[in-house]
This record gives sequence, C-alpha cells and structure tokens, in this order.
Amino acid sequence: MAKEIERKFLVKGDGWRKLAKGSVYRQGYINTQKEATVRIRIVDEQGYLTIKGPSIKYSRAEFEYPIPIEDAQEMLNTLCDRPFIEKIRYRVEWGGLIWEIDEFDGVNKGLILAEVELTDEKQSIELPDWIDKEVSENPKYFNSNLVKNPFSQWQSDPNS
Repeated sequence: MAKEIERKFLVKGDGWRKLAKGSVYRQGYINTQKEATVRIRIVDEQGYLTIKGPSIKYSRAEFEYPIPIEDAQEMLNTLCDRPFIEKIRYRVEWGGLIWEIDEFDGVNKGLILAEVELTDEKQSIELPDWIDKEVSENPKYFNSNLVKNPFSQWQSDPNS
C-alpha cells in the first residue's frame, strides 16, 4: 500500500522564493468524505487521479495515477466540486528534503503553505527560517477543505 507521511506549515516572508521553481496546479474533488478523498489534478500539461485515505496524525494511504489531460479536464468540468484549488507549487531543497510550497490563487489567494514528505512520522527535520506555525493536524488547511471553506471566507486569523 502507498503511504504518504507529510507535515504542513504556514510560510512567512519571501526567503524561499529565490530557491524555488514553480508549476501551475489546478485541482478539484469528486469525493471529500472522512474515509476517502478523490482528487483530479492538472499539473502543467499532465492529469492525475489521486485517492487518499483518512489522515492519522501525519500519515494516510495515497494512490496517485497519471491520466490523459483531456480526461482530467473533462472530470474537472463535469464531476468536481467548485471552487477549484488553484495554486503554484514551488519545490525547494532544504536540509536534505524537498519542500513543496503552495501559493494559492483564486478564492484561497493569500494563503501560502509548505509541505514536506517524510519516510517516518518520527523523522527529525530542520525547519527553514521561512517556516512559521505547523498546521499538519488542522483539517481546515487540507486542500479538500479549502474547497468547502476557502481562505478568503475565513473570519479569524489564519494562524488559529
């Protein structure tokens, strides 16, 4: 079984930008139930179908498959909830790990999150100086929940 172990953080400042190269992401969700999330994603010119199980601390089952971009576009247009997640994902190597920094657009504009995938939940990581508060276990920062409750509609401080 494929397993994703990931930690997620808010980002502060722009120190990461000089280290990063980005790709345009557009994604939608067919199912966002507690037991499973089904996502359709287009990254640049490639489509993907992803199925994720429930999160337990930093881990969850994840299965991702490339699909033709035409199929991905059709599924986004006909099967996925709105609004879509629109973002640029930047990749930065730091401390021997690859950090993925998502700068959201659309209804989530203004939100910037960093994710790092680990090989073990107890793996020690060096936090870059542009990392702020950890939000790994806060479901409001899950992309699937940003569709239902976009950042632009939050009334409180994003650090809460």
